[in-house]
Amino acid sequence: MNIFKKSPFRGDRRTVRGMQQPTPPRWADQLLEWFCAPYLLEEVQGDLYERFEKNLRLFGEKTARREYIKSVFGFIRPFAFKRNKELSPPLYIQIMISNYFKIAFRNLLKYKGYSFINIFGLAAGMAVTMLIGLWVHDELSYNKHFSNYDRLGHLFQFVKFDVEKATYDVMPIPLAAELRNKYPDFEAVSLSSNTHSLILASGEKKLVKTGNYVEPSFVDMVSVKMITGNRNGLKDVNAILISESLAEDLFGLENPLDKVIKIDNKESVKVVGVYENFPYNTSFKEVLFLAPWSLYEASRENVRRDKDEWDSNSYQIYAQLKPGADFDKVSAKIKDIRVNRADPPAYRPEFFVHPMSKWHLYSNFKDGVNTGGLIEFVWLFGIIGAFVLLLACINFMNLSTARSEKRAKEVGIRKAVGSVRGQLIMQFFSESFLVVLFAFVLSISIVLLALPVFNQVADKQVGILWTNPFFWLTGLGFSLITGLVAGSYPAFYLSSFQAVKVLKGTFRAGRFASVPRKVLVVLQFTVSVTLIIGTVVVFRQIQYAKNRAVGYDRNKLIEVNMNTPELYKHFKVLKSDLQQTGAVYEIGVSAGSITTQSGGTTNISWKGKSQQGKPLLMANLVSHEYGKTIGWQILQGRDFSRTFSTDSAAMILNESALKLMGFKEPLNEIVTTNGRAYKVIGVIKDMIKENPFSPVAPSFFIVDSRSVNVILVKLSPDMPTSESLSKVEAVFRKHNPESPFVYSFVDELYGKKFGDEERIGKLALFFTILAALISCLGLFGLASFVAEQRTKEIGVRKVLGASVAHLWALLSKDFVMLVCIALLIGSPIAYYFMNQWVMRYNYRADISWWIFVGAGAGALLITLLTVSFQAIKAALMNPVKSLRSE
Repeated sequence: MNIFKKSPFRGDRRTVRGMQQPTPPRWADQLLEWFCAPYLLEEVQGDLYERFEKNLRLFGEKTARREYIKSVFGFIRPFAFKRNKELSPPLYIQIMISNYFKIAFRNLLKYKGYSFINIFGLAAGMAVTMLIGLWVHDELSYNKHFSNYDRLGHLFQFVKFDVEKATYDVMPIPLAAELRNKYPDFEAVSLSSNTHSLILASGEKKLVKTGNYVEPSFVDMVSVKMITGNRNGLKDVNAILISESLAEDLFGLENPLDKVIKIDNKESVKVVGVYENFPYNTSFKEVLFLAPWSLYEASRENVRRDKDEWDSNSYQIYAQLKPGADFDKVSAKIKDIRVNRADPPAYRPEFFVHPMSKWHLYSNFKDGVNTGGLIEFVWLFGIIGAFVLLLACINFMNLSTARSEKRAKEVGIRKAVGSVRGQLIMQFFSESFLVVLFAFVLSISIVLLALPVFNQVADKQVGILWTNPFFWLTGLGFSLITGLVAGSYPAFYLSSFQAVKVLKGTFRAGRFASVPRKVLVVLQFTVSVTLIIGTVVVFRQIQYAKNRAVGYDRNKLIEVNMNTPELYKHFKVLKSDLQQTGAVYEIGVSAGSITTQSGGTTNISWKGKSQQGKPLLMANLVSHEYGKTIGWQILQGRDFSRTFSTDSAAMILNESALKLMGFKEPLNEIVTTNGRAYKVIGVIKDMIKENPFSPVAPSFFIVDSRSVNVILVKLSPDMPTSESLSKVEAVFRKHNPESPFVYSFVDELYGKKFGDEERIGKLALFFTILAALISCLGLFGLASFVAEQRTKEIGVRKVLGASVAHLWALLSKDFVMLVCIALLIGSPIAYYFMNQWVMRYNYRADISWWIFVGAGAGALLITLLTVSFQAIKAALMNPVKSLRSE
């Protein structure tokens, strides 16, 4: 079979009106017919002949023939090659999909307003979901940097004092040796101090940094990544391992190895290694140095005293289980170690190993049961992210279906010329995927811009995981699903139109066509209203706790840690010098910060105490001036005073302790603790030292100089704070020149107690604002479409005398009604979930009715503001313009 078709030209010339007319080169024509696909040949050859004749007239036969040959060779491209006699399926599909996207792109350009709302709305939803995804990923990957993650644990104990079991993470020192020597399930065990803030000095440079004293096994247990030096260096009592950032702060670009550091102006240690900073999303992110436990024991008398003391619970113990060991089974084995020893304590501790996988997300315990923790917020924000993305998809579906009548003729013509429904569905899906593609690119840009603020609010250091294949697979899959969800309804709805009705002009969307859009708007605002109410409840709970009376005056009160014992030895002189500056109202000392509780005792008795209960009372060691310094409120009796020498055996109770002891007349009652009798001289109002959301623990205060380590300074109210601080600093530098002056405002320390709740509240507010913005974008687009759809109706009404206010009400009432329905649905949902949340707190605010009224009023106001722009614009339009096309 001859595959070459006959050319319309015969030879190189043809006869036109008796004259010979030049023709294109015969061989070039045959070459084109040989390689060009049949479905392209007629169009391509015709265009080339027309161009040949034009060039012939303008430039002559030689140029025309040369240009023809160049054009033929220019078509030797893959898309023009002949596959078979018919168009090959892959090429057909390629051209068809290309056509789909070309039309989709033209439609986006044609309707720029709707396109912007769709793309920006989807991008905002995707950006929120991406941020939440990064936050969730960071939370779920907490501590997973450690190679022994699945086998590391932290020793905890349940202790039952009176009513229910309390949970503590402090342990006695002898327990570590017991676990090592008698329980083969433990591969490694390490004692550790609590994280300390200590003065580290090298030459003239002095810094206050945080770190731990640990046993040598700790380094391998937590997979410390050494940069340089000896990872086994902690076996030397005078060694120290420092982090990369600390090495840079202390020594700059110098080699830190073998450099000497002085700790708290006492112990000198040698740098034997430098390790990489622990990642930010680990429990050890604040640990900037590791010092040997043997040094901790040698330099502190209380640690040496507690070496063999089973009832001194002040230390941390970390453990690594052997491969295959189960945490629950091991915990069951060690549960009664203390109870089975001689002379078991009244509080009967139950030891257990809390696995590293639960340290961060499952840190809450109630009556000996793990009740969760931050994992609740991981689920909460994950759900919020899904709903915010759903809101963005709803916007797209609403606007696409709302414009169905505008595209009805397009669908009708396509069906009339042979398009099947499947092709139309693909067309609308291609538009959806194009929107999602643009939105995805824009969402990444939004995330990049938002990350610095987001990290600051969330206290994170997250970033886009550029090199993580899972991130991109998730992102592409996420975009594909979003495109399918967002484009599904428009694709199947628009493609169902009947061509005959559309082209005859008898097509009508139907009286119920707008019902799905209304349902979706109600769903949007139900989610938005629920988030608004929830955010208000969270912030109100935080503010309620913040406004709770703390029982002392935090204003202009600062704490200074006594890093050296010399300060207390010369306390009287220090106090005198400070008072002479005029910058100080009063000075006192205590064992531990005023915003924390150092410890308590069950070894306490009083007249009338029940023999059955073993309550825990918190012990506070203070100086005579402590109460006056902090401004506590005395309800009965008097404060400590140096005037009374007997006050060394005096005690002051708080309200909770008085209630527990049941004294009707507490003054002069005798309370015995740790074998020593004290006389009650006063009762103070409860002071919040621990969790501001919980009841104040029963506490007593006694004058005792043992273990005091904090100086409290009340600055003068008559002097500017900056001036007072400079004078106070000068006195401290005079008495303690070897240490930097480091202080903390008590109100700032107290404010940190609300850190988790405030971060959660700010994140919820951030996501709520974006959710409301996305809902308003959709509402704005729908209002614009409705106003456009009813242009002629508005024109007629204006001609008949309708006022702008009447037309505004006409266009706005449907949207207001939808928002009211959303309020009725969202309010009970929000109440149920937020009531469950606030019940976690002992000290909580009520969920008042005005929160729902305020949220409803706010949602209605936002709706009216959003809709009013389009409504008033349509109402003000000249009716002549709207009716002219009639």
